[in-house]
Amino acid sequence: MHIRDFEIDQLPPAEKQSVWLDIAPRADGGNWRLPLLTVIGAEEGPTLLVLAGVHGDEYEGIAAIPQIFRAINPEDLRGRLLMAPICNMPAYEALQRSSPIDGLNLARVFPGDADATITRQIAFWLTRKLLSHADFLIDLHTGGIAYEIPTLIGYLHDSGELGRASQAAAAAFGAPIMWGHPLPLPPGRSISAATSMGIPSLYTEAPGGAGCAPDVVECFRDGVINVMKHLGMISGSLRQRRLTHHLVGDGNLDTVIDAPIDGFFQREVSLLERVTKSQRLGAILDPTGLELAPVKADQDGALIMLRGLPPVQAGDGIAHITQLYQSDN
Repeated sequence: MHIRDFEIDQLPPAEKQSVWLDIAPRADGGNWRLPLLTVIGAEEGPTLLVLAGVHGDEYEGIAAIPQIFRAINPEDLRGRLLMAPICNMPAYEALQRSSPIDGLNLARVFPGDADATITRQIAFWLTRKLLSHADFLIDLHTGGIAYEIPTLIGYLHDSGELGRASQAAAAAFGAPIMWGHPLPLPPGRSISAATSMGIPSLYTEAPGGAGCAPDVVECFRDGVINVMKHLGMISGSLRQRRLTHHLVGDGNLDTVIDAPIDGFFQREVSLLERVTKSQRLGAILDPTGLELAPVKADQDGALIMLRGLPPVQAGDGIAHITQLYQSDN
């Protein structure tokens, strides 16, 4: 079935199912497809949309979604649970962050375009057929192969209705770190599309690498189920991790400290370390160990992202610094 013909409202109550939805033709004669897992409750209630694999090299969310699917009984569910474990199949198959077909980053093109290249088409159909029916969105991300980010839940830091709903759900999610983002959110993200549609949302980050860390998968699984309990979709007590940090910042990981030159990044700091403006974070070295350029902090704050893959090219992101949360903000 092409995704244009898929209708959530036609799914039968008290039933769970998995389907593959066609998005666009492939060069090999097949179709680019979207896997979708749905659990429709026996009773009316909110609709929660959970996305993963928006970047093709981020695996913990992809692993967590089937575990959530197996854990939820339709007879115990109030509302609808919609989960897309691999949103960006072209990037996933290529083992890379962005699509090898059009070079675009799916997390930068929402709400998409049905008449454009594959990445924008995926964003369009996710928005049109899934997000537009949701009462809440959770987008599961990690640092991917190249970056290290602590396990966190990101939310809209705002005093309005969406901000309050987002922060309350972030607290329920139960990650060790909360990271709030004031308006305006950077454009093109699933969460910025949700915000523009009046839908509260959360997203995750976690340490990157080429593996799939079981503790992160467990945190994501428990966190989504915690939010379902918070929203009244299922019953039960929350299973949460202890909150260690509450941070606030713009959350735009496109605006980072960049590598000034090609080379090998040797870092001298750790994730969540508090640094001061102009403090040395590390250096870019040549193959003999000769220092080519220092890398320094651009502001005071806590290190929320660090380059984990040492080889760098000029312009690659090295680090991002954010602020500690102040309750009077």
